[in-house]
Amino acid sequence: MSEAFETRLARQLSRSAAKMLSAFSRTDLVKERVGFHRFIRPAKGSVLASPVMAAYDPDPDYFFHWLRDSAVVVDALRLLVEMGEVSREEGAARFADFLSFSLSISSREGEAFLAAAGDYRAAVEPHFRQFLRPQEEIAAIRGDDALGEPRFDPDGALDILKWSRPQHDGPALRVLAVLRFCASLPPGEAAGEAAAELLRRDLAFTLARRALPSFDIWEEELGRHYYTTLAQGEALRQGGLFLRNCGDPGAGAELVAAAEEIEAGLDGFWSADKGFVLSRLNGDATRELDIAVVLAAIHAGRAGGPHSVADPRLVATLLRLEALFRRAYALNSTGPGALAPAMGRYEGDAYYSGGAYFFSTFGAAEFYFRAAEAAARGFVEAAAWRDAGLDSASAGLAGVLFSRGEAFIATALASAAPDGDLSEQFDQTSGAQTSAKTLAWSHAAFVSACAARRRARAAGASGGGP
Repeated sequence: MSEAFETRLARQLSRSAAKMLSAFSRTDLVKERVGFHRFIRPAKGSVLASPVMAAYDPDPDYFFHWLRDSAVVVDALRLLVEMGEVSREEGAARFADFLSFSLSISSREGEAFLAAAGDYRAAVEPHFRQFLRPQEEIAAIRGDDALGEPRFDPDGALDILKWSRPQHDGPALRVLAVLRFCASLPPGEAAGEAAAELLRRDLAFTLARRALPSFDIWEEELGRHYYTTLAQGEALRQGGLFLRNCGDPGAGAELVAAAEEIEAGLDGFWSADKGFVLSRLNGDATRELDIAVVLAAIHAGRAGGPHSVADPRLVATLLRLEALFRRAYALNSTGPGALAPAMGRYEGDAYYSGGAYFFSTFGAAEFYFRAAEAAARGFVEAAAWRDAGLDSASAGLAGVLFSRGEAFIATALASAAPDGDLSEQFDQTSGAQTSAKTLAWSHAAFVSACAARRRARAAGASGGGP
């Protein structure tokens, strides 16, 4: 490992920490949603997908608190504390604020919102009324339905805009993030009733909705999706073990049994004929090979076994995705992309540049680092990587996987802004940043990849990367 690369990583980690934290509790900002006559000041504890003011001019309006994105970001906050980039006191305070805000939005009721909002539709300019969701749809939100809302205005209000609903992965991801954060707190600093109550609500919702279709993480197709299913199964399993350890064996056993039921169904996503894990069942066949499968493995966080980075089926899927994007993107013919391809979402993606995503490319890096750690600990069979032409010796394999992870980081960082900013995408030909600027998920993905790299090195994996 070159000293220059280590310096680059350290500098970017510091910058990504600051950029990601700029999405938390931005009570100093006021967003005018032009055309809708809405002025939004984020509440304490909210997490913006992007703090940059935009209105599809041309950048998208991501001034929302997404359940999915916020869970990923809070998990990265925990890692920043563990790596010493954020103090334990600051991390705990931000986590407490996040719990409070998350609890407040989890019980939103549509009728109450409409009563408080008054005739908000009358203030919306005529051209923009086509983007409003039907009032009867909002009125129907009751009970725990709010947990199926993909996003909220960061002031805590229900989203009045048309969007892809329901989405069931957010509460499951939040369960995993909250459990990990609570486990990281020193003895005597339990997160308290707020964490327990949020876990109870999210687990109950996940248990009740586990067999129902929902939209995928790209918010494009209603159906059964691998990412959501794996997240639900792991959340129920971890939540069940947590409840059992907290003295509620009955509830814990119910959740674990449901997780085992989901586990049995996960194998149905594997296609031996196609040679990869399908991202969806009975959906758009052109999107079956999807980076969401790789992200599912790293977000679920399993150390080994089926549906982890040690699963040969997940390995085969990542290798197929690499081949796909190596062919599809001109960016991958020269420069860093020739060593490790910039990664997108799926073939034929047409959103903005339809190009590479920072969180996809960092996600591939994290997969390799996690696999390197697993190989160093003896959890990965070298045969799983044979198609990639990697070293067949387990000790050598760990080092090769580690170097591969570093190569993916180098590819993504080649498109980072001079100040370290990371947007949502970078163009498939030029590498220029596109779509939403300062995407919190992009920075969180870099943080998570760096943390996985540190764990892999601690386990004995190392390589001669950039």
